Amino acid sequence: METTLKKSVKEETKSSEIRGIEINGIRYKTVKIEGQDIFYREAGTIGNPSILLLHGFPSSSHMFRNLMIGLGRKYHLVAPDYPGFGNSSMPSVNSFEYSFDHLARIMEQFTDVIHLKKFSLYMMDYGAPVGFRIATKNPERIQALLIQNGNAYEEGLSPFWDKMRAYWNEPKKESNIQFIKSLLTLEGTKSQYLDGTRDKSAISPDSWLIDQMGLDRKGNQEIQLELFLSYRTNIPLYKEWQKYMRDNQPPTLVTWGKNDGIFPKAGADAYKKDLKNIEVHLLNTGHFALEEDGTLISSMIDQFLIKNRIK
Repeated sequence: METTLKKSVKEETKSSEIRGIEINGIRYKTVKIEGQDIFYREAGTIGNPSILLLHGFPSSSHMFRNLMIGLGRKYHLVAPDYPGFGNSSMPSVNSFEYSFDHLARIMEQFTDVIHLKKFSLYMMDYGAPVGFRIATKNPERIQALLIQNGNAYEEGLSPFWDKMRAYWNEPKKESNIQFIKSLLTLEGTKSQYLDGTRDKSAISPDSWLIDQMGLDRKGNQEIQLELFLSYRTNIPLYKEWQKYMRDNQPPTLVTWGKNDGIFPKAGADAYKKDLKNIEVHLLNTGHFALEEDGTLISSMIDQFLIKNRIK
């Protein structure tokens, strides 16, 4: 009887371990690039279609935690943290160039280091200027674009950007600096997650609290000021990114929180101008659409990649 019980417990434990791997199979890893630790989350099996997940501001790979579990059984997913974000190194602005050109170079090197040869590209917010730089340089490596509130058109810039342009024009003016610093407060971070959502009670406070802990680290405000200033370099590249899309016609899925006050829904519809094989889904939520509609977006991605025979 005791032997049978032990066998039963052993088999149940083994079964639980297998189910745990299937359900929560995210690994947490770090690689060195240009002397910096680049942290990343990885889910799924190498050999399955790969998806590179590029996060927005002020988040990190943490924003993809649920999506990776949702898609991990069928896909190979990789979500890195940029320098200055999440669990990656945070060198000072005096020792590291915080620009979108540099972040894109780091992320391109990251794909080489982990041997990510071909992949679909999920781009959200800051992920768009990072990802489009990678895509325009390496079009043969991009299997599909998965765009979520990631902008590449003038139409996608709301009145919010008028104050940002003022900062670009006079970055040392105190009122402009204070506007940027207001975006780095807990209230500013929280509003990015809650504004435009259907049901605020469906949004986990862990999301904005984890982001805020990153922003509150000594020296991080200076990093964010540099990156907000660098954002001005993205606008002149829109035409180049649009040409990349016209010339290469990557299959593109757009899942956009239509109530986003930073990147309005006009930015989602604008992609139709340059792409033929495109689906645009305007979701009744805000900037961080994965927080409220992650299950739906996961399903849409799966259906879209199957439909386009991404292997």
